[in-house]
Amino acid sequence: MIKLQIIGNLGKDCIVKEVNGKNVINFSVAHSERYKDSQGNQKERTTWVECAYWTDKTAVAQYLTKGRTVYAEGTPEADPYTNKEGQPAATLRMRVQTVQLLGNSAGNDSNGSNQGNVSYSGATAAPAVKTESLAGESDDLPF
Repeated sequence: MIKLQIIGNLGKDCIVKEVNGKNVINFSVAHSERYKDSQGNQKERTTWVECAYWTDKTAVAQYLTKGRTVYAEGTPEADPYTNKEGQPAATLRMRVQTVQLLGNSAGNDSNGSNQGNVSYSGATAAPAVKTESLAGESDDLPF
Protein backbone atom coordinates (compact mmCIF):
# COMPACT_ATOMS: atom_id res chain seq x y z
CA MET A 1 0.00 0.00 0.00
CA ILE A 2 1.20 3.50 -0.83
CA LYS A 3 0.19 6.26 1.59
CA LEU A 4 0.25 9.99 0.96
CA GLN A 5 0.28 12.51 3.81
CA ILE A 6 -0.03 16.24 3.23
CA ILE A 7 -0.30 19.34 5.39
CA GLY A 8 -1.42 22.40 3.51
CA ASN A 9 -4.10 24.99 2.93
CA LEU A 10 -7.38 24.59 1.11
CA GLY A 11 -7.46 26.59 -2.11
CA LYS A 12 -11.26 26.96 -2.11
CA ASP A 13 -14.29 25.79 -0.18
CA CYS A 14 -14.99 22.07 -0.44
CA ILE A 15 -17.82 20.63 -2.54
CA VAL A 16 -20.08 17.85 -1.24
CA LYS A 17 -21.57 15.56 -3.88
CA GLU A 18 -23.58 12.39 -3.92
CA VAL A 19 -22.24 9.76 -6.32
CA ASN A 20 -24.02 6.43 -6.69
CA GLY A 21 -25.78 6.93 -3.35
CA LYS A 22 -22.53 7.72 -1.46
CA ASN A 23 -21.32 11.11 -0.21
CA VAL A 24 -17.98 12.48 -1.32
CA ILE A 25 -16.32 15.69 -0.15
CA ASN A 26 -13.98 17.13 -2.79
CA PHE A 27 -11.32 19.68 -1.84
CA SER A 28 -7.90 20.88 -3.03
CA VAL A 29 -4.88 21.16 -0.73
CA ALA A 30 -1.83 23.27 -1.60
CA HIS A 31 1.58 22.70 -0.08
CA SER A 32 4.29 25.28 -0.73
CA GLU A 33 7.98 24.86 -0.11
CA ARG A 34 10.81 27.34 -0.43
CA TYR A 35 14.25 26.38 -1.69
CA LYS A 36 17.34 27.83 -3.34
CA ASP A 37 18.16 26.96 -6.93
CA SER A 38 21.67 26.13 -8.18
CA GLN A 39 22.44 29.88 -8.53
CA GLY A 40 21.38 30.57 -4.93
CA ASN A 41 18.12 32.32 -5.87
CA GLN A 42 15.19 31.85 -3.50
CA LYS A 43 12.37 29.90 -5.23
CA GLU A 44 8.95 28.66 -4.18
CA ARG A 45 7.16 25.59 -5.50
CA THR A 46 3.49 24.81 -4.81
CA THR A 47 2.06 21.32 -5.18
CA TRP A 48 -1.71 20.88 -5.41
CA VAL A 49 -3.46 17.67 -4.37
CA GLU A 50 -7.07 17.09 -5.44
CA CYS A 51 -8.77 15.17 -2.62
CA ALA A 52 -11.87 12.96 -2.54
CA TYR A 53 -13.11 12.02 0.94
CA TRP A 54 -15.83 9.35 0.80
CA THR A 55 -17.76 9.54 4.08
CA ASP A 56 -21.19 9.47 5.65
CA LYS A 57 -20.00 12.13 8.11
CA THR A 58 -20.35 15.23 5.94
CA ALA A 59 -20.52 17.60 8.94
CA VAL A 60 -16.78 18.26 8.51
CA ALA A 61 -17.56 19.94 5.18
CA GLN A 62 -18.65 23.16 6.92
CA TYR A 63 -15.08 23.55 8.22
CA LEU A 64 -13.29 22.71 4.95
CA THR A 65 -13.17 26.29 3.73
CA LYS A 66 -10.69 28.29 1.69
CA GLY A 67 -7.49 28.99 3.62
CA ARG A 68 -8.07 26.32 6.30
CA THR A 69 -4.92 24.39 7.19
CA VAL A 70 -5.52 20.64 7.11
CA TYR A 71 -3.69 17.36 7.42
CA ALA A 72 -4.97 14.71 5.00
CA GLU A 73 -3.88 11.12 4.60
CA GLY A 74 -4.85 8.56 1.97
CA THR A 75 -3.89 6.72 -1.17
CA PRO A 76 -2.40 8.69 -4.08
CA GLU A 77 -3.27 8.58 -7.77
CA ALA A 78 -1.67 10.45 -10.66
CA ASP A 79 -3.55 11.36 -13.83
CA PRO A 80 -1.26 12.24 -16.75
CA TYR A 81 -2.24 14.89 -19.30
CA THR A 82 -0.67 17.32 -21.76
CA ASN A 83 -0.61 20.96 -20.60
CA LYS A 84 -1.25 24.10 -22.70
CA GLU A 85 2.40 24.23 -23.78
CA GLY A 86 2.24 20.65 -25.07
CA GLN A 87 4.37 19.31 -22.23
CA PRO A 88 3.48 16.15 -20.29
CA ALA A 89 2.13 16.85 -16.79
CA ALA A 90 0.09 15.07 -14.13
CA THR A 91 -2.67 15.82 -11.65
CA LEU A 92 -2.03 14.46 -8.16
CA ARG A 93 -5.18 13.07 -6.53
CA MET A 94 -5.75 11.41 -3.18
CA ARG A 95 -8.52 9.19 -1.90
CA VAL A 96 -8.67 10.53 1.65
CA GLN A 97 -8.95 8.16 4.59
CA THR A 98 -8.33 10.73 7.36
CA VAL A 99 -8.61 14.51 7.46
CA GLN A 100 -7.63 16.66 10.43
CA LEU A 101 -8.34 20.37 10.83
CA LEU A 102 -5.25 22.26 12.01
CA GLY A 103 -4.95 25.72 13.53
CA ASN A 104 -7.10 28.63 12.50
CA SER A 105 -8.94 28.97 9.26
CA ALA A 106 -8.23 32.06 7.19
CA GLY A 107 -9.89 35.10 8.69
CA ASN A 108 -10.85 33.36 11.95
CA ASP A 109 -10.07 35.14 15.14
CA SER A 110 -9.62 33.45 18.49
CA ASN A 111 -13.20 33.94 19.71
CA GLY A 112 -13.77 30.22 20.16
CA SER A 113 -15.57 29.68 16.86
CA ASN A 114 -12.64 27.72 15.44
CA GLN A 115 -12.68 23.94 15.62
CA GLY A 116 -8.92 23.74 16.24
CA ASN A 117 -7.44 20.26 15.88
CA VAL A 118 -10.33 17.96 14.99
CA SER A 119 -9.85 14.63 13.28
CA TYR A 120 -12.23 12.78 10.96
CA SER A 121 -11.63 9.28 9.67
CA GLY A 122 -13.44 7.58 6.81
CA ALA A 123 -14.22 4.20 8.32
CA THR A 124 -17.21 3.58 6.08
CA ALA A 125 -17.10 1.47 2.94
CA ALA A 126 -16.88 3.50 -0.25
CA PRO A 127 -16.72 2.66 -3.93
CA ALA A 128 -13.31 2.69 -5.56
CA VAL A 129 -12.31 5.92 -7.23
CA LYS A 130 -11.31 5.20 -10.80
CA THR A 131 -8.56 7.15 -12.54
CA GLU A 132 -8.18 7.91 -16.21
CA SER A 133 -6.11 5.38 -18.06
CA LEU A 134 -3.01 6.34 -20.02
CA ALA A 135 -4.99 5.77 -23.21
CA GLY A 136 -7.23 8.72 -22.28
CA GLU A 137 -10.39 6.76 -21.65
CA SER A 138 -12.93 8.78 -19.70
CA ASP A 139 -14.71 7.53 -16.60
CA ASP A 140 -16.93 8.98 -13.88
CA LEU A 141 -14.60 10.73 -11.46
CA PRO A 142 -16.15 12.84 -8.71
CA PHE A 143 -13.48 15.56 -9.07
